[in-house]
Amino acid sequence: MDLGLAGKNVLVMGGASNIGRAISLTFAGEKANVVVGDWDDQQAEKTASDITKLGVKGLAVKTDVTSWDSVQGTVKKAIDELGSLDILVNNAGWAIDRLFTEKPRSEWEQEVAINYWGVINGIRAVLDHMIERKTGSIVSIGSDAGRMGEYREAVYAGCKGGVIALTKAVARENGRFGIRLNVVCPGLTPGKLDDCGEKSLWRGEEADVFTPEAQDRAKKGYPLRKLGTPQDIANSVVFIASERAGHVTGQTLSVSGGYTMM
Repeated sequence: MDLGLAGKNVLVMGGASNIGRAISLTFAGEKANVVVGDWDDQQAEKTASDITKLGVKGLAVKTDVTSWDSVQGTVKKAIDELGSLDILVNNAGWAIDRLFTEKPRSEWEQEVAINYWGVINGIRAVLDHMIERKTGSIVSIGSDAGRMGEYREAVYAGCKGGVIALTKAVARENGRFGIRLNVVCPGLTPGKLDDCGEKSLWRGEEADVFTPEAQDRAKKGYPLRKLGTPQDIANSVVFIASERAGHVTGQTLSVSGGYTMM
């Protein structure tokens, strides 16, 4: 199926590593131009270079999604360089798994800043442009933790639940302008370390999930008895962002091997 994305302009926040990298490259494979907004500028440059090898425009912009000024600057640069923005993907995310009572407040605050404020900043920064053009598609990466709650992920789950509700509300307000907003919820999706920059979450405390033993244990919690790949998530994001899903808005899609059945 031709998704009709050739020549479209896309901004992927958190687009340098793992799921974000797969999303960026999959859009590029559909012949869309892609701006990679990420705080890991070296990994963003690597991903942007791989995008250009696919015959489209790739641009890396160092971005702190928790900073309104930084996000505004990235959106402005993307529009200045590409002429317009058709699609925004809010993919930047961060969490450290600990029991709620064991987490320091600094971790709560960082989870809220990245996982919730980052999405608010991204959506608000592109809306005026999309309203003026009477078209636009915004996809935010949620989590099944936000649909059901998750052990050791209380604040993260709260943020992702907030992303789902925020998306519905903004979709209701802006559908009259031809703007669609949807959420894609992955399950555990570790990917490959080679596709994760040195500043990626997966290079830190969560890196132990890459061991074969840890992944075998995790698979038992999924009805399909397998973990998703970054490409699984990217395929769904790119489809729901495209006009082939043009009558879909305000929806939440779990791409998690059946972990959550809603």
